[in-house]
Amino acid sequence: MNVLTAAPFEELSERLAAIADLRNVAQRLDWDQQTMMPPRGATARAEVVATVQRINHDMFISDETGRLLEAAGAALERASPDSDEARIVRVVARRWEKARRVPSQLAAELARAASVGQQVWIGARRDSDFAGFAPYLERNFDLVRRYVDCFDDFECAYDPLLDDYEPGARTVEVERLFDELKAELLSLMTTVRDHADRVDDSCLHGRFPVDRQRRLVSWLLEQMGFDPESWRVDDAVHPFASGFGNRDVRITTRWDQSFLPTGMYGAMHECGHGLYEEGVAESLQRTPLGHPDSLGLHESQSRLWENMVGRGRPFCGVLAPHIARLFGGPVSSLDGEALYRAVNRVVPSLIRVEADEVTYGLHIVLRFELEQELVEGRLAVRDLPEAWNARYKEYLGVDVPDDASGVLQDVHWAAGLIGYFPTYALGNLIAGQLFERAHAELPDLDGQLAAGHLRGLREWLRENVHQHGAKFSTGELLERVVGGAIAVGPFVQYLKRKLSQVYELEPS
Repeated sequence: MNVLTAAPFEELSERLAAIADLRNVAQRLDWDQQTMMPPRGATARAEVVATVQRINHDMFISDETGRLLEAAGAALERASPDSDEARIVRVVARRWEKARRVPSQLAAELARAASVGQQVWIGARRDSDFAGFAPYLERNFDLVRRYVDCFDDFECAYDPLLDDYEPGARTVEVERLFDELKAELLSLMTTVRDHADRVDDSCLHGRFPVDRQRRLVSWLLEQMGFDPESWRVDDAVHPFASGFGNRDVRITTRWDQSFLPTGMYGAMHECGHGLYEEGVAESLQRTPLGHPDSLGLHESQSRLWENMVGRGRPFCGVLAPHIARLFGGPVSSLDGEALYRAVNRVVPSLIRVEADEVTYGLHIVLRFELEQELVEGRLAVRDLPEAWNARYKEYLGVDVPDDASGVLQDVHWAAGLIGYFPTYALGNLIAGQLFERAHAELPDLDGQLAAGHLRGLREWLRENVHQHGAKFSTGELLERVVGGAIAVGPFVQYLKRKLSQVYELEPS
């Protein structure tokens, strides 16, 4: 960080560091709840989470924070607008103006309901019991509507929620991108459906003991940059990643003994998130810029590593021999080309996190649409399973057999993460732009990946994306790195190139 002598900024920094510490406390409580806490601890944990959130919110929205912001801004009037200090003031001022409209009691209630809902969801998903979960989901959406009512300067009810996860984004902009993306994905689905018999993915189904999967994942994470002195990996019902600073990164995955990609690609996905957290500059730690602010950018990292690297032809040639050695039997002769084709087979399916790259976007679009309807009151929670099942039939042509593999499959709504889903598809689009640019600046990138050398890509991402944390908005960072705003084209072109190889299609 640039060293300035302005006392107001130093005083503001001390206050913001304490607020960052409280944020990390809340994150650790959530991590523990999802990995280690005994189920009966949920009620007490919810109260602790609510208390921490209330204290954090009170401290942040206080008049004292506002006074320090004003004084620091004045002291830094002549500083470079891109200095760390000036950016901190700018980012915090925006967050402060938004957060101070939300009563602390409401912030605490949202945190409490999310903690309780998340724990109830685990049992509901296990038992496919939507009726038992519905009251908790209704509570979350009731509170979210109260949250939305705190704002009167957004164009629609969904905007302030989307803004929480993708600052500055607006629903109408996302709808425009998704309309274009949806049309392209439906067209690709039609194309590959006519050639479905050209791809065999039977090698991914069989018996894959978890202990051997753990060995495979350990090797994969080591290649990606997992540092056992700063990282840990655990099991979770729904995989996630947490960063408590660049030297305390925690990721999770889950296992399916009959389907290999679940644990393998789940771990690569979360490690992509972890690399972002680890790569934030040391100078930004314990500041508001010390954690990435845009979940679209965050998801671009996980999707890039999981799909563009992990399911890419070059790295499949490295991955296949390890799978063959570890599991033997039917996959003992697995080669890179067979794995590449298998893991990129396009098959409309039920589960979002296991969807192929083409149908994945449709999983997100339908959630985005349902979420808006729930927030705006056009869809009642009690009617959600029926609406969910109908949308899956319409978009993906699949029948939903039960709520566990339908409306209960994701933790997000249970955990109060309403407005989050669009960032997954935005992340795909951003990943397409970044991967295209990385190839332009690293001409031998495919050769590096084919040799199992991932450091070059990792360091390119660290230099261009990770180190900045929340210093730049998504638009600003993309302008700096790729020279433009979020666009559908690069991702779609990437998909078309891949599918033309996998399905042996004629170039269009």
